[in-house]
Amino acid sequence: MQPDTSNTLGPYSDEALIQHLPGFTNHYATVNGVQLHYVDGGSGPALICLPGWPQTWYSYHPIAAELAQHYRVIIVDIRGMGSSEKPAVGYDKKTMAQDIYALLRHLNIEKASLLGHDIGGMVASSFGFNYPQATEKLILADGAHPSEGMRQMPLLPSPGAFTEKMDGQQPYVWWMAFNQVKELPEQLLAGRFQYLLDYLFRYVMLDESRMSPFDREVYAAVYNQPENIRAATAWYQALNQDIADAGTYERLTMPVLGIGSRVSFNYLQMSLPYMAENVEVVGILDSGHYMFEEKPAEVLDAVLRFLQPIE
Repeated sequence: MQPDTSNTLGPYSDEALIQHLPGFTNHYATVNGVQLHYVDGGSGPALICLPGWPQTWYSYHPIAAELAQHYRVIIVDIRGMGSSEKPAVGYDKKTMAQDIYALLRHLNIEKASLLGHDIGGMVASSFGFNYPQATEKLILADGAHPSEGMRQMPLLPSPGAFTEKMDGQQPYVWWMAFNQVKELPEQLLAGRFQYLLDYLFRYVMLDESRMSPFDREVYAAVYNQPENIRAATAWYQALNQDIADAGTYERLTMPVLGIGSRVSFNYLQMSLPYMAENVEVVGILDSGHYMFEEKPAEVLDAVLRFLQPIE
């Protein structure tokens, strides 16, 4: 059954937001035992787009229309995100990749390229590992599959590295630990998620003005809900299982593009060659983590140049 969010979220509902993307439509499908919301637009080879924390499908709006000039663009609210279902379990990235594979089968798509940002990059990576036969190309924007290196993240920041802006050389991502805690984040943040959003955008973006007041309200309206916070933290609470799963995978053989912002370029340069045999990493070093908003033209240039040969 399609959820009706128009009354509770008003101008920030899927029904209202889709009006900002002419040619795209909202859809809902129950696959792999979970109902997923996705938006669909354009025509051509399939490009599956997976968003990250703490955003929703709407994070692709700065680049979706241009991508849809060349591809069938399907932007999915991953398990636990936005209007998709938020079950109690299933937030390891292998299960979430199963969700996406089942959605492709539901849509009669045999093979697709995937573009994942942040947590979406983790899910896209897992899709490539588990369904290589269904993966044309893989694009990871400031996010890749969880690995043992995460266990080396510091509890305390390096001296002088924890300032108003995230340090690209010595990043301090304290929310990786905060989101491990069960129940407390939703108790602290329900109804006041705007405070975290404003802090996060200020900290990880170089130009936070590129995240508009309306965009911030869209995400606050979603993540103000306790169940949505609980589901989002579950993506992080599954990292130990994700790391264990990573140890069972062979290196990826399909073409992989990493797009790194100032805060993640070095990480992608170091980590992706361990994940895949055919890797290219490009840097958008005049952008922070939310590069779709800060530097959409540069993102589009990198994505379209990488994907173009499949047309």
